[in-house]
Amino acid sequence: MNKKKKVLHLVEAMGGGVFTYLVELANGMSDEFDVSIAFGMRKETPENYEDYFNEGIKLIKVENFTRSLNVVKDIKAYIELRKIVKKEKPDIIHLHSSKAGALGRLLVGTGKAKMFYTPHGYSFLMENESGIKQQIYKTMEKILGKRKCLTVACGKSEWEQSRIVTKNSTYISNGVNIDKLNANLINANEQNLEDFNIKKNVFTAYTVGRINYQKWPELFNEIAQKLPEMQFVWIGDGDMRDKLTADNIVITGWLEHKEAMELSTKFDTFILASRYEGLPISLLEAMYMKKACVVSNVVGNRDVIKNDYNGYICDETDQFVEALKDIEKGNSDKLIEQAYSDILNEFNSKCLCNKYKEVYNESRSK
Repeated sequence: MNKKKKVLHLVEAMGGGVFTYLVELANGMSDEFDVSIAFGMRKETPENYEDYFNEGIKLIKVENFTRSLNVVKDIKAYIELRKIVKKEKPDIIHLHSSKAGALGRLLVGTGKAKMFYTPHGYSFLMENESGIKQQIYKTMEKILGKRKCLTVACGKSEWEQSRIVTKNSTYISNGVNIDKLNANLINANEQNLEDFNIKKNVFTAYTVGRINYQKWPELFNEIAQKLPEMQFVWIGDGDMRDKLTADNIVITGWLEHKEAMELSTKFDTFILASRYEGLPISLLEAMYMKKACVVSNVVGNRDVIKNDYNGYICDETDQFVEALKDIEKGNSDKLIEQAYSDILNEFNSKCLCNKYKEVYNESRSK
């Protein structure tokens, strides 16, 4: 019997959509590969994160992983990662998000492992950073993009961005675990909306994620202010929650994934007013749950949603407002069914894992 090849995932951003992505990828690959994950903790990392992973997947905490640039901690994190790689002796190293992507690609040459990098949204696209910082991030990506590492973007739009900074790239679209979603929805507990001060029998639009610059809470707030007769729910929390001032917005705080899905079933439509994305898991989940989806016209969102085909793509506040009014009138049934079909046929974790098995196995044969 052949010994399983070892895959080591390096991820600083152990929360939100990246966490969900990693859970599905790691669990879906653990039948053929010996999987380990070296990770950093974030505020949004579930307290019981170990319970999400299959038995046998090894979890290694990197003490000095930080989201922001910190020269001292970054050097210490790099030293930690070198020690982990030396100890684990992986055949494949898969880097996730910009921080792990930068530190990890500096490890090239320290072993024989094949290396992959998934940006989950490039740092040089972060509009809240200064032009100088964006250029620094892009230059770093171009330099590191010359390293012996295949960039595997999580969607076509991110792949197109990757071609600006590296010639060695491909893409595999994100996907959701349909079986797990079904189990969660079938066994859903009755959510008491009153616990969250959410009104019943009111048309409700919701979103899921961290309340930060990327998710554009100011735009979400503007939309809510223009539709005072509707209710808006933000499942999540973050350091920009003070931007959500409209009286018809409810912030739930961070919830366990299962609880967030259960709560989502109570609402009418999903809205994602982001400034930029990788390929958002929350959007894919909403599509499978047959929620009409209204999204901003940015990288990631438009990989999945095609306007007036399976959802609504919007460039400005008034377009969001008109889309929500259209949904309230019951004009989105065909779009909802098409979106659901797209998840069944393309954007699911079985497709994701099968494609990664091909990529990983191809690298092993070289």
